[in-house]
Amino acid sequence: MERVILHLNIADFPVAVERLLDRTLRTRALVIAEPAARAVVYDMSDEAYADGVRKGMVLALARRRCPAALVLPPRPELYRRALGRCLEHALHYTPLVEPAGGQGHLYLDVSGTQRLFGQPADIGWRLRNTLRQDLGLDPIWSVAPNKLLAKVASRLVKPCGEYLVAGGAETAFLAPLPLPLLPGLLPADLGRLARVNIRRVHQAAALSVAELAVLCDGRARHIHQTVRGVDPTPVVPAGTGRADLHHQHTFAPDTNDERSVRSALAALVQQAGCVLRGRGLGCRRVGVQLVYTDGLAVVRQATSTLPVDDDCALEQLARTALYRAWHRRTRLRTLALCCDRLLHPVRQLSLFAPADPGRERQRSLSTAMDTIRARCGDTAILRGSRRTPDAPTGAA
Repeated sequence: MERVILHLNIADFPVAVERLLDRTLRTRALVIAEPAARAVVYDMSDEAYADGVRKGMVLALARRRCPAALVLPPRPELYRRALGRCLEHALHYTPLVEPAGGQGHLYLDVSGTQRLFGQPADIGWRLRNTLRQDLGLDPIWSVAPNKLLAKVASRLVKPCGEYLVAGGAETAFLAPLPLPLLPGLLPADLGRLARVNIRRVHQAAALSVAELAVLCDGRARHIHQTVRGVDPTPVVPAGTGRADLHHQHTFAPDTNDERSVRSALAALVQQAGCVLRGRGLGCRRVGVQLVYTDGLAVVRQATSTLPVDDDCALEQLARTALYRAWHRRTRLRTLALCCDRLLHPVRQLSLFAPADPGRERQRSLSTAMDTIRARCGDTAILRGSRRTPDAPTGAA
């Protein structure tokens, strides 16, 4: 059966919710950020974006770029409740609904629902009308054979409209588009391709994996699939425990000390690893986001062939992503860790390859440390990589 994915996107979701509660805000430029000296922008309205304000930017710089903007503190719990209401309406059509990122994005797998609810486009129209009447929110929507294509289609019609990508039309749909429209392509990928004047999808799609490897090395296969619109990622329903994991650390004060950054990263890995093991899951991709003092945000990722759940393997991936992202001497303000592509870790022994006793010992060690922390507190036992520059030498 051909997959049919409906992507629902409420543009600038936190701003839309704030304006829903206070109609006087609809004509004003808005910036959502904590009222603190070191705060960064959480979200902004189209008016503020047009003046140069961006997510992750230092609030002081955002104020200079858009002096007329009204600054409101973020209310994440309110936004979660609003997204929950949207989710309730979407669940009337399919149990396969995935909230993506918590910022007004929903993916619905409506494959095989035509006899119950009509064509996917009809579902999109009905959902949009329902959300407008019930919540006052006006989403854009798109229909496509997979999540990647649906997201690209939504980007084409933002901030309002709808788009349908028919099955079999993937190549024709993507071919004329600029590469930056595709999710999953890193700035480094785009830069390497631009150096040889490859700027549109059809130009990159004409290259083989081997040819892409000359330019992008380990990213070649991923890029090859992305520019062809290949995305087998399933829609993961809310509440299944497989949503992406996000953890963040804010430095006080800002720092570019390597040991402090690595210690903070190890703490985030410990948090993520404990959650993964508690859910019986492993992750295949770890992403690190760095936000510098000047507001520049950089994201890089590292991927594992098999899902991993022990702290040692997770930290290796996290450090790889960290050093891919960290190439400036400017001090860092925040460090964030994301674990995605969550699957059940492989436990079956290989028929021919010898078992890896080191990997099993690390997994057992991480589980034992989880047990100790559950009984005695999170800092009862630590890995050496969590030591800060001024930590006592007896720290474990």
